[in-house]
Amino acid sequence: MSLKEEITKQIAAAAKTGDKLRLSTLRLLLAAVTNREIELKRKELTEEDLHKVAATLIRQRKDSIEQFRKGGREDLARKEEEELEILKEFVPPELSPEEIKKVVKKVVEETGATGMQEMGKVMKVVMAELKGRADGRTVQEMVKQVLGGS
Repeated sequence: MSLKEEITKQIAAAAKTGDKLRLSTLRLLLAAVTNREIELKRKELTEEDLHKVAATLIRQRKDSIEQFRKGGREDLARKEEEELEILKEFVPPELSPEEIKKVVKKVVEETGATGMQEMGKVMKVVMAELKGRADGRTVQEMVKQVLGGS
């Protein structure tokens, strides 16, 4: 079963159980997937493309949570966190900071990077290797640590 079919199946299940938050979140995800297909001229999305769409929604939720907390809107931040947990079901599990650091160290050795001026080169290779299994901000912090920038 494709990920898109799984989303559709879960929408039906959420509608039957009356889980409004899950239903609205899954509908939002399905709409984002459909919009992405339209952008690509109705091309069927690969599993990796579907993961990218879900990852984009996850990133948006994380940013919203941060903004709501700054604005003192804990109620809205909690709702976004609940949506975030639902969306995380549709992406590969994130790597731990230790696992990310191992990859960063390996890439630094392979590329021969010696300082912060080569951070971009290292980030490009690391992000390509991790492909959505790590948050860009976390990777950036790890690269800074390994290259001696912080």
